Amino acid sequence: MKKFTLLLLLPAILFAQEKTTPVTPKQTGKYDTNKFSQMYDLLATPNMFRTASGAPGPAYYQQQADYKINIELDDKKSKLTGSETVTYYNNSPDTLEYLWVQLDQNQAAKTSQTPLAESQKMEQVFPAGNFANKFLKQEQERGFNIEFVKDVKGNPLSYSINQTMMRINLLTPMKPGEKFTFSINWWYNINNYRQDGGRSGYELFEKEGNKLYVIAQFYPRMAVYNDVEGWQNMQFWGTGEFTLPFGNFDVNITVPADHVMEATGELMNRSEVFTAEQVKRYELAQKSFDKPVVIVTQAEAEASEKGFSEKKKTWKFSAKNVRDFGIATSRKFILDAMAVQLTNKTVMAISVYPKESNPLWGETSTKTVAHTLKSYSSHTFDYPYPKAVSVSAEDQGMEYPMICWNYGRPDEKGVTSERTKNGMIGVVIHEVGHNFFPMIVNSDERQWSWMDEGLNTFMQYMAEQEMGTNFPSSRGPASKIVPYMSGDQKFLEPIMSNSETIVQFGANAYSKPATGLNILRETIMGRELFDHAFKVYANRWKFKHPTPEDFFRTMEDASAVDLDWFFRGWFYSTDFVDIGVKEVKQYYVSETAIAALKDAVVRRGRFGQEKGPFVYLVPGTSEELSSKDKKALAIADVNLLSEYVNQNFSVDEKLKLKSPKYFYEVEFNKPGGMLMPIIVELTYEDDTKETFKYPAQIWRKNNDTAKKVYATEKAVKKIQIDPKLETADIDVTNNAWPKEEVKSKFD
Repeated sequence: MKKFTLLLLLPAILFAQEKTTPVTPKQTGKYDTNKFSQMYDLLATPNMFRTASGAPGPAYYQQQADYKINIELDDKKSKLTGSETVTYYNNSPDTLEYLWVQLDQNQAAKTSQTPLAESQKMEQVFPAGNFANKFLKQEQERGFNIEFVKDVKGNPLSYSINQTMMRINLLTPMKPGEKFTFSINWWYNINNYRQDGGRSGYELFEKEGNKLYVIAQFYPRMAVYNDVEGWQNMQFWGTGEFTLPFGNFDVNITVPADHVMEATGELMNRSEVFTAEQVKRYELAQKSFDKPVVIVTQAEAEASEKGFSEKKKTWKFSAKNVRDFGIATSRKFILDAMAVQLTNKTVMAISVYPKESNPLWGETSTKTVAHTLKSYSSHTFDYPYPKAVSVSAEDQGMEYPMICWNYGRPDEKGVTSERTKNGMIGVVIHEVGHNFFPMIVNSDERQWSWMDEGLNTFMQYMAEQEMGTNFPSSRGPASKIVPYMSGDQKFLEPIMSNSETIVQFGANAYSKPATGLNILRETIMGRELFDHAFKVYANRWKFKHPTPEDFFRTMEDASAVDLDWFFRGWFYSTDFVDIGVKEVKQYYVSETAIAALKDAVVRRGRFGQEKGPFVYLVPGTSEELSSKDKKALAIADVNLLSEYVNQNFSVDEKLKLKSPKYFYEVEFNKPGGMLMPIIVELTYEDDTKETFKYPAQIWRKNNDTAKKVYATEKAVKKIQIDPKLETADIDVTNNAWPKEEVKSKFD
């Protein structure tokens, strides 16, 4: 009588006779190269300013800059003239000998280093407009013209301009806790951004001669001074955006009297710049939560387009605790608005656009703004500002506190393609969303583009999907990043690269970090843990200046999930994901043991392992199951195993015992360097499916291969890795067993 008590899975390759191996010299030692090592070598040391938990420390500080600005727009000359008074507060523990001010308009000046730093090549085919602008058009005088810099008593201050940065030399150094007030007068010529490029400027409507202005970086702006960089006075080369201190703004903007305007902050003289009827419409909009109310109608805008008023009008805006200021003004503007109810407050969603943007903008823009505010607030904090404005500015997509410019218009017949509509909705969500990152969670865009673009693109993806319209998001899902991550390594940089050094900027700064966060949320951490940690980060650092370390540490601190392996691979390297099925071995119960198996059992016993009797499992295939020596496991037919069950299991436990008939050992390999969980889907002979998910830690002791054993009641006909494409695996040809033939695109 055969007696079996123990399942023993021993692949045939382990049964070879022991051989005497020659003695080899000892290998030299090595440094820790384990991909699960903690990131002490990469992260800044915690201190009193920024703690190891990722929260601001007890000594955290940030500077403040308050502005009083008066500007006037010369519509005929496209010229902006301004004066500002800045009060700068030194909240740091350091004494400051000078102040740094950003002059971003100088990036487009004739003396700019930006074009000199760009490699060029001769194109053989040019669009006519590009050729004319590049080779025929005389360069316009661009950049700031600084008329004077004075102290509060009107005395000239010494200053020095280095490209896009101006150093103001202090006669008396600023001690901790002191404030310093100074004034600057300036002017500059506004660019036609559709011809000359730029993040702001004017758009010319040639048929009627009107201009639509989106004005930003229009005033000398204080640079950031903090515990990480000291002065962040890195030059503005054009790609790395802005980092700015928070402050309060009072801005008076004088424009032609027939202009309609929106800007950062609350409008302080509404009754002076709008008609009485328009004021009433705005009051109705403040109570309209389901649809926008048109405040300046298309008919009113069309009437203004024909006027070209010689009179002037001054709009007065006040903004509290913002880092920047943006303006949109034109006699072409239609304006609509609606109220948005958040958890504890009501804010306004507003759009301004020319008639060329209708009907798309009137039907879509403000509703999209409202949806964005609700979605982002639910994942972070209630939107703290009184309004969010979307401005139709073709070929633009740029953000400022409470206001942003967005592209996307119908064709000349008023017809909007699905692609244009979706593109417009996506950019409105993205640019309005920037109010949260980096306008409130105020990261250093000059250094780390991904901290605003990547986080915001991730939030944009969630907002798009939460619309419930099956929105075709172009960034976010893991499969979308595969073409980039599988590309030529010569043109790839880690996400943790300076903004100006990135070759494929959109993929690196937007798509890859957004995809990584989506993988964390959906596949690695789960929504509950991720959403809590992400909200903790947003609330810890709203109205403050976070660093990458603050984000990485907070995500771990608030979730109890070790993510160093993920951040190290996804953010600090160009490793890619590639996990495959290397080998599958099948085993079946046998009443007789082959010689090699008996020999292996003897060796196991000699080394102190449990001794027999045994249940033998031998390699084989499903077709061989009918062999007299191989059978499906049936406890009743294996006497000693049945005795063991009777003695060690309760009646209830015996009723729940499984009856596996098929045994599979699956070996996974990892040709890619990036760690990732293994998601495995088994398809059984009856076409039912079962999914298994193994954490990334399965690779912690072997970076190359991992094995799992499956004991099933039904035969497995297919094994598939990552069936829903959750992990950004760049090569799916090795993801299935039996190996599937990949059809040619020509078939």
